[in-house]
Amino acid sequence: MSDQPLEEGEDSLESQWYAEKSARMVELLGEEHDMVMHAIIPYAVGGGLDLYYYPHLIPGTGIATKELSNSPSEGSTNNVFTTYEFVMFTRHDLSLEDAQKPETPFGKMHYTINAILNMMAPYSAQAKLNPFETVEFPSDMEVVGGRCLILDAYGMTDAHADFGLMLIMEIHRVEMDYARQHGGQALLEKLMAANYYPYSDLDRPPVVEGQESSLEKLWNRISKWW
Repeated sequence: MSDQPLEEGEDSLESQWYAEKSARMVELLGEEHDMVMHAIIPYAVGGGLDLYYYPHLIPGTGIATKELSNSPSEGSTNNVFTTYEFVMFTRHDLSLEDAQKPETPFGKMHYTINAILNMMAPYSAQAKLNPFETVEFPSDMEVVGGRCLILDAYGMTDAHADFGLMLIMEIHRVEMDYARQHGGQALLEKLMAANYYPYSDLDRPPVVEGQESSLEKLWNRISKWW
């Protein structure tokens, strides 16, 4: 029997898992930036998430979490990953100087992504969030109110993996309506074809047209008679 203190052993296992998880994230996201945006109060005790940046593999910046899975078998889980972390993307180049300046293009996206990740992280601990599902925030919430999201297993090639990345992508409301009617995979295919995937920037047109309401259809039909 080892005489190593239990807490020290647990810390060692967590450190080992953190290193392994980080290496897998690099495989999917490219090299990690050497600066981390640390929360003032740690997420584990009710504070905010630390944010990790990946600006090297694809244009723009990937922003990811590392606090949803504390071990290979403990943490946020779903139908395709035993454990996972979240990632979101912006087309803007990384600018840590602007990250705390929401009046700048990168700062505005960083502010929104940070808010979304900090809302979705505790939710993921309670609910199974699977690829192709959509999420809509209540309109009365600060920062994220009324925003629409779609989820995907980022870079996944197998039917199941012990660890992976769940992409959160902000989408237009009309796109969310389309996903709910035709399936999230159908919407993601359109977003990929338009080269909008995996970015959450909404300064783009929707990839689908809005559905007319019954009243609008009736009015358009009547107007043709005049």
